[in-house]
Amino acid sequence: MISENLTIFEHDTPEGDRPSRSGSISLFNVDAEKGQLELFHRVETAGIFYIKWSPVGASVCPLLAQAGADGCLRVHCLEFCSDGSEAGEQLDCPLVAGNVLKEVTVEQINSPVCLCLDWNQSATLISVGLSDGSVSILSLLDSKLDKQEEWKAHEFELWATSFDIHQPQLVYTGSDDSKFSCWDLRDGPSKLAFQNSKIHKMGVCCIAKTPSDPHTLFTGSYDEYLWVWDVRSISKPVNETSICLGGGVWRIKHHPSVPGLVLAACMHNGFAVVKINGEKADVIETYSKHGSLAYGADCQRREVGQEGKLKRRAVATCSL
Repeated sequence: MISENLTIFEHDTPEGDRPSRSGSISLFNVDAEKGQLELFHRVETAGIFYIKWSPVGASVCPLLAQAGADGCLRVHCLEFCSDGSEAGEQLDCPLVAGNVLKEVTVEQINSPVCLCLDWNQSATLISVGLSDGSVSILSLLDSKLDKQEEWKAHEFELWATSFDIHQPQLVYTGSDDSKFSCWDLRDGPSKLAFQNSKIHKMGVCCIAKTPSDPHTLFTGSYDEYLWVWDVRSISKPVNETSICLGGGVWRIKHHPSVPGLVLAACMHNGFAVVKINGEKADVIETYSKHGSLAYGADCQRREVGQEGKLKRRAVATCSL
């Protein structure tokens, strides 16, 4: 939810027998040293199940993709700073009041609800997980979304989709059917590369490839476990490394610069910072002050601070 000096929150609100969900995206300036947030822009929109920034450096303008409760995929652009420079040079410099998000394109997906999404590393493709268990791959070119393919990947709601950072032809998916799958986009309709239905005892909530290691991947599940996988041997987690976090593992975010350090949103048990070192997994910090389901978590991509002083990296968490 937080990227450099920019913080984004979302919500959805069901109303009546036929849910009508509305939400908003809020932009904040972040001062990690003082622990302050300054709201400077808000966009009213449909209810949001997932939002994610495009990879740094993948496009001239930072793009924000939104998976909506109205069944739409929306892409917003962070417009230029008022001083004429690009918007924070991919969010790496302090933002100023006047920066705004502008919706540049929207695509109605053939599903009641879009639940999750991910960008490929070049920000040319977006994978979207749908409430009917399907996954859709859309291309983004010249501010236009175009559906490339869509297939039935799972039996129930698809809560997690992720491109492989190191092998962009691969897409991972996880669902309420407790299955963790990998698909090869080179074969269309996409070919199932592997599927594991034995490890997760409940639905798969999140999938996160390790940026620093081409072979390591993390999954989280309603079964309260954080699992570590070696994608070269997907039949079981590498070294059986796993850790019970005491609540459904809804989100996993890797530390931007420290390998093996992850931030997890654990639904009924708050938030946890976990250190993975070979066969050992330890919780080194927790936060449980929200008082409701822990759903959103992220950290700044780079440290911020005054020259000569210890730099701090802000972490943002949000709840239902």
